[in-house]
Amino acid sequence: MPKRHSAQLPSPTEPVTDQTFELAAELFSVLSAPIRLRIIKSVCDSEKNVTDILKEVNTTQPNMSQHLNTLYKAGILGKRREGVQMYYRVIDPRVTELCHSVCSRVAPEDGAPLPVELENDH
Repeated sequence: MPKRHSAQLPSPTEPVTDQTFELAAELFSVLSAPIRLRIIKSVCDSEKNVTDILKEVNTTQPNMSQHLNTLYKAGILGKRREGVQMYYRVIDPRVTELCHSVCSRVAPEDGAPLPVELENDH
């Protein structure tokens, strides 16, 4: 599991080192679960509590908690408690940019069918 260092990835203009590739691989590992991408999309524009996220992401509350915890431990999401409610938000805007960029690049254009490998994941 990545440690809380995703915010320390170098900018595109900095030299690429082995450490950069390790950090990127760890980040991609965390982002490899579709439900985590949905969670990030849900909270990318505003902080939301777990109930609100569950309305947008179709899963069980225990499963949601597990994925939120993974994203929190990876340094992608921040959280705060207000009474009994826990609120989550994206704390590294580069993650939102990365998710948007990747998802927009892999989305089928003009209703074109997904490649067979991707169809089986839906």
